[in-house]
Amino acid sequence: MMTRSVRRTSRPSRTSRIHRPRRTHLSHRFLQTAAVGTAALLTLAACSSSGSDTTSSSSSELSGTVTVFAAASLQESFTALGKEFEKEHPDTKVTFSFGGSDSLAASITSGAPADVFASASPKTMKIVTAAGDTSGTPATFVRNQLEIATLPGNPDKLASLKDLTRPGLKVVLCDSTVPCGAAAQKALEAGGLKLTPVSYEQDVKGALTKVELKEADAAVVYKTDVKAAGDKVEGVDFPESADAVNDYPITLLKNAGNPEAAKAFIELVRSAEGQKVLGEAGFLKP
Repeated sequence: MMTRSVRRTSRPSRTSRIHRPRRTHLSHRFLQTAAVGTAALLTLAACSSSGSDTTSSSSSELSGTVTVFAAASLQESFTALGKEFEKEHPDTKVTFSFGGSDSLAASITSGAPADVFASASPKTMKIVTAAGDTSGTPATFVRNQLEIATLPGNPDKLASLKDLTRPGLKVVLCDSTVPCGAAAQKALEAGGLKLTPVSYEQDVKGALTKVELKEADAAVVYKTDVKAAGDKVEGVDFPESADAVNDYPITLLKNAGNPEAAKAFIELVRSAEGQKVLGEAGFLKP
């Protein structure tokens, strides 16, 4: 008798069955981990880049002296902006030379060391550009209008430009070579008036001082100067001043000893912050 061999297939017991996660689940978790790692690396790189930018910025900080030649009527507002500039750039110093624009232009063309020139008129700025002493094109940053400055309380009851022609009234004007003097002559011509002053002054501050010291009854100056004088004088508007508004240009000078700091100062003057300071002083927008 032949015995049949029976082949039995062994089956794993229940206890030996192990649940294995699917490959797709493992891949997903791996990608998540990789993404987190990449994000961390990017963050570190960004921080490193930011740190290098800060180092670069600090290494290029402005320093040294900036010499600014500016029209006398800019004295109060530019002095304030100079202090603000020094506050923003502690290693810098802003020095000013204020005066009649024509005198300042003559000094520049004669070789006086300066970085920035701010004139009270395009005409005086042309003296410097014609001599080849500017770097780039001058830009108008503000405008200014004339006003009559008289003693507090307006004792002579001045109400118009024509009133300045009264006999016996002591009136002071800026010299015709100075922007405020040229503007005054233009206003007088617009009104068909002739006026012989007791003196011609070399800048607007000189004309205003004559009234403040009671050496004159009135002077034709800028509105900004009347405002800066406070209660020392009183201002009288006149319509002819609209025909004699002065544009104020500013420029970097060709032989500037500190061009980078000079450019930064000009940027401050033309910025919203600078325009606010100038506007509060009474200057008009360009």
